[in-house]
Amino acid sequence: MLSWNVRGLNEAEKRLQIRNLLRAWRPDIVCLQETKLEWITRGIVKSIWSCPYVDWLYLGLEGAYGGIVLMSDRRVVEKVVEKVEDAVGRFSVSCKFKNVGDQFEWAFTGIHGPNLNKRRRKMWEELTGLISWWDVPWRLEGDFNIIHFPSERLGAASCTRAMYGFSDFISSWADGYTYGRRSLYLVQYFLRF
Repeated sequence: MLSWNVRGLNEAEKRLQIRNLLRAWRPDIVCLQETKLEWITRGIVKSIWSCPYVDWLYLGLEGAYGGIVLMSDRRVVEKVVEKVEDAVGRFSVSCKFKNVGDQFEWAFTGIHGPNLNKRRRKMWEELTGLISWWDVPWRLEGDFNIIHFPSERLGAASCTRAMYGFSDFISSWADGYTYGRRSLYLVQYFLRF
C-alpha cells in the first residue's frame, strides 16, 4: 500500500516519475493526495499506474485545493458491492474492500485535510460519520495537514486549537486503534496484504 501527497499531477513528467516508482515498488493499493486535478480519467490513471487491472475512484479538486485518487489492483482486492460501496466526501475517498486471496473485508479512507482551522472541524465530522458505515477493520491514511504534537514541527512550542482537534479525533477512534506519527495513519488492526 502506498499513500503519498504528490502536490499535483498536472505535469506529464511528474506522472511518468510516479509511474516508474509504482512499477519498482509494486503496490496493490495506491492513494495519492493533492492531485490538483478536477477529473481523473482512465487515460490519467494509465499514465500513473501501468497495472492493467486497476480500479479507481477519486475526489476532484476544489478551486486550487486538494484532490485524491484511490487506485487498487483488482487481482488483489476487490470493491465490495453494497448499498454504499464507496464514498467520496469533501476531504476523503473511502472504499470497502475484500482481499481476493482470503476474502477478508476491510475499509480504507484516503484523506487530504484542509489548511484552515474552520474547515478542519468539517473534516473531523466527515471522518467521524464514516465510522458507522461499515463494521469492518478500517485504515485511514493520507495528509491531515496538521501535526499531533509540537515536537513534530521545528519551532513549535505549544499545542494549538487545531492540534487539540486532531487529538480529540484520534481519541474518538482510540479504542483498538493506533496512530503512526510519521506516516499519519490510523489503523484499527494490523492488516496483512
